[in-house]
Amino acid sequence: MIKTLIWRPLQRLVDFMSGSATGGLVLMGTAVLAIIVANSPYAPAYFAAWHGHIGPLSALHWVNDGLMAVFFLLVGLEIKREFIDGELASKRLRVLPGLAALGGMVVPALLYLLVNRGDTESLRGWAIPSATDIAFALGVAALLGSRVPASLKAFLAALAIIDDLGAVVIIALFYTPDIQVLYLGLSSLMVLVMVSMNRLGVRHLWPYLLSGSVLWVFVHASGVHATLAGVATALCVPLRDAQGRLPSDGDCTHSPLLRLEHSLHRLVPLTVLPLFGFANAGISFSGVGVEQWLAATTVGVGLGLALGKLVGVFGTAWLAIRMGWAAMPGRASMTQLFGTALLCGIGFTMSLFIGMLAFPVHPELQDEVKLGILAGSVMAGLAGWLVLRFAARPLPAGQPA
Repeated sequence: MIKTLIWRPLQRLVDFMSGSATGGLVLMGTAVLAIIVANSPYAPAYFAAWHGHIGPLSALHWVNDGLMAVFFLLVGLEIKREFIDGELASKRLRVLPGLAALGGMVVPALLYLLVNRGDTESLRGWAIPSATDIAFALGVAALLGSRVPASLKAFLAALAIIDDLGAVVIIALFYTPDIQVLYLGLSSLMVLVMVSMNRLGVRHLWPYLLSGSVLWVFVHASGVHATLAGVATALCVPLRDAQGRLPSDGDCTHSPLLRLEHSLHRLVPLTVLPLFGFANAGISFSGVGVEQWLAATTVGVGLGLALGKLVGVFGTAWLAIRMGWAAMPGRASMTQLFGTALLCGIGFTMSLFIGMLAFPVHPELQDEVKLGILAGSVMAGLAGWLVLRFAARPLPAGQPA
């Protein structure tokens, strides 16, 4: 009896922690907690804690530049694996998610620029609604179970990975204010060292992680955002084993990249992203009125996520399928594709991240960004869930209507 009382809750906890929706649920919980704390009597302590210094950087800086480099390391590993031996390994497989991701980045940005035209300062936030939150979006899809076909989940994952790659490029090109040439050169040298280790057949992970840590220091000092060191390190970690063979059936025993990715898949969604969400999602609604909700930045971000993502992703995917450039995901209906496109409007993590980069010294604009992300992501997520929850499923091939 006692064993049953102990074992059942423990087993349920293990099942929850290993579930594919867990990361999104935990991130959602910490974001809600941050908003609650930011509007409680503990708000002064909450905001003061994140701006307190730990060594040379503030606690918020360590989270956004340090811990998020680990998130970008995982993103880079996923990008490399998918392009070499995954859902994006061939041109045919890349067409639909690639075009949909491109549309899903361009249309929200254009919509934001349209809403914020004439305001030079707020225009810097044009890229904020262009990002899809892979943890949230896949978490909602996982909660819907078999109502979302496996082909659409793969499409959503591939699209989000390409979307993340686009966000990395945008951060590198448009949100790097000053460049220190010396440290940029040292950063390039460290990347060259890791590439050489890969070519020479180094298959232990610790030399790459050690070199990546040094790279982070150099990139941070160079003026380029330090999190990009995570992506650069990931792209140098070898996927193949010592004999040059690709891993088979997900076996990560002999693949350094898969070993590292497997380790980070539980660490990042359950620690790094929730901590980032708790540190950045807190917004005080004290003094927030109609003016803030209707501010151009708020409306631009909210519309970009809720409407721009839908138009960009679904419109581009529909056109690609209609023109014969790509095939419809297997056993999926157009309504289900529409619902999946809505989920792409959940832009929490990367949108917040870009928002902090776009307006580093304008807390009032940061708050408007958070309001827009909150409104747009909730509308997109709820609408996507409802469409996919009640969408009719296509009949299996060969079954009469």
